[in-house]
Amino acid sequence: MEDVHSVEIAPCTNSRFLRPKRVKYTQNGVEKTWDYMHVHDSVVILIYNPKQQVFYLVKQFRPAIYMNTYHRLHGNLEEKDGVESLAGSEGVTYELCAGIVDKDVSLKEIAQSEILEEVGFQVPLEKIEEVTSYRGNVGVAGSLQTLFYAEVTDDMRVSTGGGVQEEGEMIEVVELPLGDSRKFIMDSSINRPGLLLFAFMWFYDTKMGKK
Repeated sequence: MEDVHSVEIAPCTNSRFLRPKRVKYTQNGVEKTWDYMHVHDSVVILIYNPKQQVFYLVKQFRPAIYMNTYHRLHGNLEEKDGVESLAGSEGVTYELCAGIVDKDVSLKEIAQSEILEEVGFQVPLEKIEEVTSYRGNVGVAGSLQTLFYAEVTDDMRVSTGGGVQEEGEMIEVVELPLGDSRKFIMDSSINRPGLLLFAFMWFYDTKMGKK
């Protein structure tokens, strides 16, 4: 996963997932323009095994994180040389199981499918709880993300997960013990999205508060 080489920066002229656009509008009598990115909505799932007292996260290499770190350190967005001086580990993240909304089925069914593909659990729909929806990256994309929660048991595991290899996914399933989770989510040396912090805080407040 961390063996990253032959890195090149190239123009993005066509993409399956990102569509840069510019909107022009008048607000309170002032003419304005704003550049934004049209992207898919998505689902995100916090997965917990009460018997084992572990959460299941996904570890993967994110090129956007890798390149953002490179540009932050070196500054030149057009520089094509020397990118490989950055270790592949700089682009590795720890995230919740997630996926884009690109199928004509319910959000809960998409969440169910992502749990199976990425983490390897076959979870009944009635065991998947919708937590809330919110807007992501409001200054650039503003896409709708929906957070779900699923409690799993050992007998729900039907595979090792790891994503869809045919689509190029390289995902490692990580078990995070409940007792280590508070320290983990606050460790700024670990690449993790802000939503992960919110999901765990929701769990501590909602699920642990009931026990």
